[in-house]
Amino acid sequence: MVNFLIFGPPGSGKGTQSVRLAEKFNLTHLSTGDMLRAEIAAGTDLGTRMSSIMSRGELVPDEVVIEMIAARIDNTEGSEGFLFDGFPRTVAQTEALEKMLNKRGMKIDSMLVLDVDHDELVKRLVLRADLSGRPDDRDPAVIENRIDVYRAKTEPIIEFCRQRGIYQPVNGMGTIDDIFERLSGFVKKFL
Repeated sequence: MVNFLIFGPPGSGKGTQSVRLAEKFNLTHLSTGDMLRAEIAAGTDLGTRMSSIMSRGELVPDEVVIEMIAARIDNTEGSEGFLFDGFPRTVAQTEALEKMLNKRGMKIDSMLVLDVDHDELVKRLVLRADLSGRPDDRDPAVIENRIDVYRAKTEPIIEFCRQRGIYQPVNGMGTIDDIFERLSGFVKKFL
């Protein structure tokens, strides 16, 4: 089993690329946001606990998110590995993920980071707003804040992964297909 973290600022295309990579390489795409919503919608015990936490306006604790991911890993069969999209978001979460994976005889194999110029990010987000009707992607102040938050929160994780020798920058400029080919080249090295 191989495990990849995919990172990139808002508008970098990590969601689009994650779906394509998962399909091409038989990886299970783990988007924690999607997983949280699915647990709540399914009315599972975990979903009920998370719904209660979120209804109070609180963040779901790291250990609950790790528990959710562990359950998904334990119940997945026939996959070549996992592609983590949107998680971890902090060094503490990265350490917790590593610990959970190690208990299962697994590890984080690579952190793929999409590097995209600032102006291109803004352009992509505005285009996404037009296509998806997301008003938060139209507001320049909101866009700048989201990019700033990403950079502030992610830099420590990048350094953490760099020290472990698993950080892999990927040129995120160009067409969706160009970027996919670059990412695919890195993924192939582990399969």
